[in-house]
Amino acid sequence: MIAESILTEEQLIQQATEVLMSKLGLVETLRFLALTTRGHEESVERHRAWQATLDKDAFFDEVFNEPPKAWSVPD
Repeated sequence: MIAESILTEEQLIQQATEVLMSKLGLVETLRFLALTTRGHEESVERHRAWQATLDKDAFFDEVFNEPPKAWSVPD
């Protein structure tokens, strides 16, 4: 059995970038790296849109002032 060593984050980034560049070239590597960034930005925008529709007081009341329904004790 061959033991593998764990790369540091810096080594991982460097080696992965080298592989992408050698297989895809500069332009396609940059396109690939930008894909993950755009996906993150879209999720942030969706979250901000959700927050914009949120009634802060009602949300806080629900989260912090009401016991969860599963914890309710019947009369």
